[in-house]
Amino acid sequence: MSVARLSNEDNDRESKRSKKGASPILGFSDKDKMGTIQPYDDALVVTLRIRGFDVKRVLVNQGSAVEVMYPDLYKGLNLKPKDLMAYDSLLVSFEGKTVTPRGQIRLPIQTGSDVVEVDFIMVDAYSPYTAIVSRPWLHALGAISSTLHQKVKYLSEGRVEEIVGNQTMARQCMVAVIFCQPNPESSASIRKDL
Repeated sequence: MSVARLSNEDNDRESKRSKKGASPILGFSDKDKMGTIQPYDDALVVTLRIRGFDVKRVLVNQGSAVEVMYPDLYKGLNLKPKDLMAYDSLLVSFEGKTVTPRGQIRLPIQTGSDVVEVDFIMVDAYSPYTAIVSRPWLHALGAISSTLHQKVKYLSEGRVEEIVGNQTMARQCMVAVIFCQPNPESSASIRKDL
């Protein structure tokens, strides 16, 4: 997991604020864009410690209301069908298809010294991501995320901590999605023949 500490200058400012009784403020500035590949429109893809393992290719999607686990993570954590609880609702995939989940499981996500337990919905479908974390995780951690700044920020023990996105990994996932899409040309030619 890529967790960055604040610089000494930032730490001094945060320390002075704490002494005055004010808590650190979560936010983003242009300084937070330093180190990102410009220009970009990348998703926020991070590495998180889930159930004691460093899990790469985790999409942070604040537009979603559920955490999703895909087969790579399910198998990688050596989970079995008996580990899953029933989950009765259907989900809609990015492509607009209805997906029937295989079940639900509560797992810990560790960020620094903080541990938040979330309910993952196990979906047996292809994804270049191993998991998607969303609003329930962000809210439980008290975090904010920014695709523009490629970071998740949260407070821990009176300090602002960061999880930095991996743009290279995000781009690899995007390429994988593009190559797994059906060829639009062949679909168009089929429609013309009908």
